[in-house]
Amino acid sequence: MTLRIEHTQLAAPVPEDHPADSHSQGDESPMLPKFLCIGAQKSGTTTLQLLLDAHPMVFLPKVKEVHYFSLHADAGPRWYANHYTAALPRQLCGDITPYYLFHPEAPGRIQALFPGIRLIVLLRDPVERALSQYFHSRRLGFESLALDQALAAENERLAAAEAVLKAPDGRHASHQEHSYLSRSRYEHQLARYELLFPAAQLLVLRSETFFSQPDAGWERLQQFLGLDPLPLPSAAIQANAGQGEASWVPQNVRRRLREELDPTYRVMAERYGFFWSET
Repeated sequence: MTLRIEHTQLAAPVPEDHPADSHSQGDESPMLPKFLCIGAQKSGTTTLQLLLDAHPMVFLPKVKEVHYFSLHADAGPRWYANHYTAALPRQLCGDITPYYLFHPEAPGRIQALFPGIRLIVLLRDPVERALSQYFHSRRLGFESLALDQALAAENERLAAAEAVLKAPDGRHASHQEHSYLSRSRYEHQLARYELLFPAAQLLVLRSETFFSQPDAGWERLQQFLGLDPLPLPSAAIQANAGQGEASWVPQNVRRRLREELDPTYRVMAERYGFFWSET
């Protein structure tokens, strides 16, 4: 699918309870995000952060994942805006939190506060993303089960998650850390955003293409955000990469995961023109 990119500047509305920002001048709005990178986890969002942070017209908070629309919705807009007090008036503020794509309440919360915001999505081969998340959770100590056991336990672990997450302060550890196949069902997650935002505000990129053709991807990203075009920063490396554990996963396991995620592969090919060959 070819995405239509508009060049008009999109303004983020100002929450009524937000205090005057120290960088605001006259009637200018306080500094708030004009774009979000909403996912997907383990698809290259840390590298995207490094690239955008190197652009002088972009401001990103010191912490990569602010999680306002997922874990801190109860904190209020004032708390969110405090992450951007150091931004210069002409900088474009952003928030890179990959959990937003998977969190069922995030799209509505984002639309309520920022109906005109621009959204960036990086999508990796669904099987490879799922495996990468599993080994990521293992390295961080969030997962004690073997791969087959963890995959078998996923539905039960996530059974009550959506009900819990409806609350502004709702948190569900397994929804974040044990959602291996569920997070790779991109078609469900994108559908929630497409119901609330026009196509012109969504930039959906295939991660493998973005990293194999970084100059073209960087140019497209700058165009989408309305940034002055600059050469690709030297930070164009894949950051937060795994340690290659997934390469040891047997082919029969990969084939089974591919079959389970076949609906995702089909929808991504039909609607977005994204193809991933079986490894």
